[in-house]
Amino acid sequence: MSKLATALLAAVAGVALLVSGAARAAGPEVVSGPGVNPQCFIPASKETKFFKWPAKKGPFRIALVNGFVGNTWRIQMIKTAKAYAELPEVQKEVKEFKVISTGTDAAAQLGAIEDFINQGFDGIVTIAVSPTGFDRVIRLANHKGVVLTPFDNILDTDQVMEVGEDQFKMGTMSGEWIEKYVGHKGKLLEVRGVPGNSVDRDRHLGFRSIVDKAPNKFEVVEVVGNWATGDSQKVTADAIAVHGHFDGIFTQGGSDGTVQALIDAKHPFVPMSGEGENNYRKQIAEYWKQGLKGMSYGQSPALVAIAMKATISALHGNVMPQKVFIPIPYADFEHMKPGVDYFPDLNAQFFATNSFPPCGINFTAPQIMAQSEANK
Repeated sequence: MSKLATALLAAVAGVALLVSGAARAAGPEVVSGPGVNPQCFIPASKETKFFKWPAKKGPFRIALVNGFVGNTWRIQMIKTAKAYAELPEVQKEVKEFKVISTGTDAAAQLGAIEDFINQGFDGIVTIAVSPTGFDRVIRLANHKGVVLTPFDNILDTDQVMEVGEDQFKMGTMSGEWIEKYVGHKGKLLEVRGVPGNSVDRDRHLGFRSIVDKAPNKFEVVEVVGNWATGDSQKVTADAIAVHGHFDGIFTQGGSDGTVQALIDAKHPFVPMSGEGENNYRKQIAEYWKQGLKGMSYGQSPALVAIAMKATISALHGNVMPQKVFIPIPYADFEHMKPGVDYFPDLNAQFFATNSFPPCGINFTAPQIMAQSEANK
């Protein structure tokens, strides 16, 4: 065979390999809806597309790749994931479950995801350190037939299935709450979350879309509380020391720490929108008549269980929405029932919203608190 013929054959073979590799790397098929279990896996909008992966035979190997772990929410989320994996109906679906937290380094998180893909795990759920930069691991997951499911801090892409809540709406809800109880002018404190995350960004943008809009004339002081009680307490105390008086507060997390800072500084209670911590809701119940007219939206740590449930469903070849938004749990000082919206006898730091009946998810505090947040 001539050198030219050999070269042509090699080129054809190379093209064939590229074509077959591209086919394998195509990822899920985009199909028509509706998806499976629509009362649980609710499409984020009417424009949401639907995915279908080739069905695999279980049980499956599932990994949770967390990033930051330095606050109550993340700790409870990991414990909830472990509690979910131990449910009898889930145990038969999962033959191996691994948990790792990589910190705030995006490269470390991407490396951990890639490692689990290369180990042959079937599904990976993750809270993204950054909303961008995941293109390489998405391509690798598609190439290997792995279902990669970001939740909570989701990605700025429509190439993976994602599970979350409408973070922008949480921000607008909070801005509208401030307008209702503060009016249209005054000094506001905004306690933000972990920098660089899509949740922090989207809540902030939603909040400012309301309070910065005419006829409002608010002065907004921003501080970073990392969604952590201790951090939020410290930065709130510092803000009071520097700025004096605030007329309203929006905190993304560590809400109970923000309230404690008000108490310590003898700052009058003011209308406040905060997260779903049980301690914060207890504070609202105790102090609302003294001015803590509080609203508590909920970004539930049980999102991890819904993400795991969605991943397992996708591995079975079910049709799934590309982006799932669960309803936002909500309570305020006028509509807050003990034993339902908060738990007066529970002293440990705990997020109160852990029940999603349409998804068959309803955790008790003992189930979650019995787990460890350590890597597994």
